[in-house]
Amino acid sequence: MARKTLDLDVAELTHALGLLVRRMRAAAASHDLSLSESAVMARLDRSGPATTAELARAEGVRPQSMGAIVASLEQLGLVERKPHPSDGRQVNICLTSKGSAVRKSATDAKRTWLAQAVARLGKQEQEALFAAGEIIKRLAES
Repeated sequence: MARKTLDLDVAELTHALGLLVRRMRAAAASHDLSLSESAVMARLDRSGPATTAELARAEGVRPQSMGAIVASLEQLGLVERKPHPSDGRQVNICLTSKGSAVRKSATDAKRTWLAQAVARLGKQEQEALFAAGEIIKRLAES
């Protein structure tokens, strides 16, 4: 019987996390970027310039698909191509200043929404939530 309860609890946790992620994405939806485009911009923001092939490997998509994503972001003025510093045959994809600003705006919108939602919780619920966050982080890193 304990197994069934664990399975149900895991299903409810999965649902709750999915709902939270969707609400946070909705808070930044005014930026009109696809999930793939947002993921590429986040990766470039975190890791710096990368080739299309490196981005495709990191995101687990075909190079042709990544080429389309990069082209779309480039058309919006959010990324640009620059010569690779050590290999003249390759080109790096980099965030533009506009891309960095859009990325920061989206991140700020998500954090603002979450901060406002957390502020409505009681002190004990906030402490439990932040403790759960540490546990979730450990699970994700294991």
